[in-house]
Amino acid sequence: GIFSKPDHTKLSYPATQLSSSLPLLLICDNIRDPGNLGTILRAAAGAGCEKVLLTKGCVDPWEPKVLRAGMGAHFRLPILANLDWESLPNNLPEGVQVCVADNKDLNPQPEMVSTPQRASSAPAKLKPHLKSKAKAVPECEDEEEEEIVHIPQLAAQYYFENWTQTPVAVVIGGETHGLSLEALQLAASTGGKRLVIPLVPGVDSLNSAVAAAIVLFEGKRQFLQRQHKEEEEEQKFPIPG
Repeated sequence: GIFSKPDHTKLSYPATQLSSSLPLLLICDNIRDPGNLGTILRAAAGAGCEKVLLTKGCVDPWEPKVLRAGMGAHFRLPILANLDWESLPNNLPEGVQVCVADNKDLNPQPEMVSTPQRASSAPAKLKPHLKSKAKAVPECEDEEEEEIVHIPQLAAQYYFENWTQTPVAVVIGGETHGLSLEALQLAASTGGKRLVIPLVPGVDSLNSAVAAAIVLFEGKRQFLQRQHKEEEEEQKFPIPG
């Protein structure tokens, strides 16, 4: 069968899913593998994410392989696709903190990369662990000048430490290019953090879907734990009616 792509604003989602949703969002940053994206969507639905935002450069969420890997997740939570970084904040709740999943050390050195001054319609994808490059000296007048772009330095903490005091959106980067500069800039503008998943020496990275599941379900655990404590406090000290 061939069907038109559903509009998330016109879909009706299960009441049980909506009642269990958390102030937790997922931002996919250049996730290109269909199997990975489908698995990520399935994890987001299982964790109770409020919505999933896909930036331009991600694979089409309605691509057949993504649908198969999603196992019905597409119909359990809103999925907004093909967003540019300028409009993405308009789809985030007020007071949200944007955090990025990472596997780097907790104390990185200041980093910078050199990029051409010429404006480009395509966002420059930069891995946060790129080494600094010296500013190039033009050999002739026609050579394009370069400027140093500083990568925002975000406070880092382990993913199992508390980071859910406010509504939070977690960014998962693609395995090929890592986190984009735009993702780091958005996190910095909201006071966000790097959520570090520690790996043993010799293991370079995790599969993006695995990393997403680890961070999202840890976020769910923190929200549920806080909710449970609040309910216990209300039982011990009931508010007079």
